Amino acid sequence: MSKLDRWMREIFRQNRQNRQKIKRSTLRWLPIVLGFLLLTSGVLAFSIVSSQAQVSQAASLKLTVTPNPPQLGDTLTAIVSSPNSSSNSSLNTQPPVIQSGNQTYPAYPIGNGRFRAFIPTTPLTPPGKLQIQAQMGNERQSISLNLRSRSFPTQRIWLPEGQDGNVSDWEFDQVDAFKKTVSPEKFWSGPFRRPNNGPVSSIYGIRRYYNGVFADDYFHRGVDYAGNQGSAIVAPAAGRVTFIGYEKDGFKVHGNIIGMDHGQGVLSVFLHLSRIQVKRGDFVKAGQTIGLLGDTGAATGPHLHWGLYVNGQAVDPTPWRDPGFE
Repeated sequence: MSKLDRWMREIFRQNRQNRQKIKRSTLRWLPIVLGFLLLTSGVLAFSIVSSQAQVSQAASLKLTVTPNPPQLGDTLTAIVSSPNSSSNSSLNTQPPVIQSGNQTYPAYPIGNGRFRAFIPTTPLTPPGKLQIQAQMGNERQSISLNLRSRSFPTQRIWLPEGQDGNVSDWEFDQVDAFKKTVSPEKFWSGPFRRPNNGPVSSIYGIRRYYNGVFADDYFHRGVDYAGNQGSAIVAPAAGRVTFIGYEKDGFKVHGNIIGMDHGQGVLSVFLHLSRIQVKRGDFVKAGQTIGLLGDTGAATGPHLHWGLYVNGQAVDPTPWRDPGFE
């Protein structure tokens, strides 16, 4: 064997030994490396899960309802907000879905990523547990309240002959259609004003007998003011006149009537007027004279009946005057 052959064989032998050393070294460190990788991936996975949990918690929906507890006749205010709504355009533009029972109530933005909905109650609403749910995107929240009962007085009303019968469905259909008005704009600002200076003769919620017969599903859907004949009736808040009816045109019960839209499902009706001084489509300011007090329709004497409707239901107007709803 030549020197060149021996030299080449020695080189190959040393290379083979080096490869074996590298292999043994790799096998010795491989478990440590794999363990480190597994530990690192576990920490990373935990960090990701923790971050997701923190985001989910931060993005949780917030629902508040006032007053708490409410009583029959109250207007409930439900405010929904999400801490991330200001940075999430979809949450910021899409209003939440607010439900109570089988009813869904519209919600409107009030700034800072918050939305508000009004939930009406009446003397006919069953007292007890009241569940309110809100859904905004994929988030949900609910609140249970105790709706307190309330004692309402009873009156006996005697109407002149001819005013307790022969009432057409047409008159009530017209007024009921107005009560369904919902517009997205908010026209009022602050507490509502007193619509007449006369003393209150009948409060909200009174149950009644008409000519000796109990009106089973009836309650006084407003407040009566026993002002002087022809005294001014003013708008309790800004709004648009969207309904007008006259006794001579068939409004035998309501008499001369004005319907006003204050926006976002809040409406006023003014009954028994002697004169109407606005027309349909007029926008009026709070405190502006809209008509004169009278005794038209089914009225036993001169007075103003002011009814306040929220999302189609007659609520107690008193809280809207004090403290008011901004």
